Amino acid sequence: MSEISAVDAVATAASAAGWRRAGIAGAAIGVIAAGAAAGVAVERLTVGRGMRKRARLALDATGPYGSLRGLPGRATADDGTELYYEIDEVDPGSGTGTGGTPPGSAAGPRRRRLFGRKAPAPVTVVFSHGYCLSQDSWHFQRAALRGIVRTVHWDQRSHGRSERGRAQAQGVHVGIDQLGRDLKAVIDAAAPEGPLVLVGHSMGGMTIMALADQYPALMRDRVAAVAFVGTSSGKLGEVNFGLPVAGVNAVRRVLPGVLKALGSQAELVERGRRATADLFAGLIKRYSFGSRDVDPAVERFAERLIESTPIDVVAEFYPAFAEHDKSNALPLFRDVPVLILAGDKDLVTPSSHSEAIADQLPDAELVIVPDAGHLVMLEHPETVTDRLADLLVRAGAVPESSEARG
Repeated sequence: MSEISAVDAVATAASAAGWRRAGIAGAAIGVIAAGAAAGVAVERLTVGRGMRKRARLALDATGPYGSLRGLPGRATADDGTELYYEIDEVDPGSGTGTGGTPPGSAAGPRRRRLFGRKAPAPVTVVFSHGYCLSQDSWHFQRAALRGIVRTVHWDQRSHGRSERGRAQAQGVHVGIDQLGRDLKAVIDAAAPEGPLVLVGHSMGGMTIMALADQYPALMRDRVAAVAFVGTSSGKLGEVNFGLPVAGVNAVRRVLPGVLKALGSQAELVERGRRATADLFAGLIKRYSFGSRDVDPAVERFAERLIESTPIDVVAEFYPAFAEHDKSNALPLFRDVPVLILAGDKDLVTPSSHSEAIADQLPDAELVIVPDAGHLVMLEHPETVTDRLADLLVRAGAVPESSEARG
C-alpha cells in the first residue's frame, strides 16, 4: 500500500456514513494516533498470522522488559484523580537496587542522620513518560540507575496504573497544563524535599515545561537539572509525520473528527485493534524506531505499552498536542544543566523540535542520536543512559565515580 493510497483510504473511511463502512480503516486511525501519525506504508508481512501470534506470545512470556517494580505510592491530583508512582531508593550497601526501601526502614535513619542531625534529603530523579506509554518505558534507564540514585517513576493520568482522569470522565478537556499540575502532586507526595532532576520523554517533557510554567518557584528552589528526550515546546500541528503534503493535509482534515468518533465507540475499536494486530505492529514499529535491527522483544514491548492505552484515552489526549505551546517557559531552565536528546529519524517529535529548544537554551547539551526514532530510550538505551548519567554527575546527584549498570 502506497502512502497516498493509504491516506485516501483513511479519508474515505472517515467520510463514510456509519461504522460498518469505516471498518478497520477507522479503527486503524486510533492506533496511528497513538504514534501521532497516519497514512503510512506498512511493511510486507511474510509469515503466517498464526505463527506471528505465537511469536508475540513467546516474546510476552520471555521478555523481561517492564518487570522492574519499586515501592508503590499514590498521589492525588487537583481533580481527585489518583496517580500511581513507584520509588527506587538508594542502596546503602552492596550497590544493588533495593527496589524501594521505605524511609522508615532500619537503613533509612542511619543514612539520613549524622550526629543527631537530619542529613540533607537525597537528590530525586523523577521520570515522566510519553503519550500512550507508561512508567515502564524507562525500563533500561531504571535498571541502570537502580540503587545508585533515588528515582520516582509515575504513570500519567489515564495511563498505566494511574486512575482514569476524573475530570475527563466528566467531559472536561485535558491539557498539558493539567499534566504539569499532576507532576506537582507526584513530587509533593513522593519527593517533598530535596533537589530534583526532572526527566521527560515526549509528552513527559511537555509536562515538565508545564510544571515550570505554573510553579517557577519550585523550578528555582529545587530543580537541579532537566532532561528533555524526544519532546517539543510547541508547533506540533506542523509536523508532517514523514508524509507527503497531500497526505498530511488529508490526515489533518479528517483526524480530529475520526478520533472523536472512535472515542465514542471504544469497545468496537478495541475489537478492531485486536483483529488487526499485524497492521498495528507495522505502524508502531514505523513510528517508534529508526533502525532495522531493533531487538524483537523490545519491539513487542513497545507494542504492549501502546496497546494497553484505551482508544478513548488516545482520543481525549490527542487535541492537547496541537494546543501545546510552552516556548515562553523555556527561559526558566537556563540556570540549570539541561540535556536535550532526540533521534535523528523521529517522525513524531522531529529532532528539529529539540534543536528549537536548544536555541532557547544555549548552554544545554544537545544530542541527536543517529539511526534512532521516537522511542530512543528503548532503541538506543546505552546512549540515553550514558548521557543521563553524565547529567546526574554535572548536577551533583551522584559522585563521578558511580557507574550506571547496563
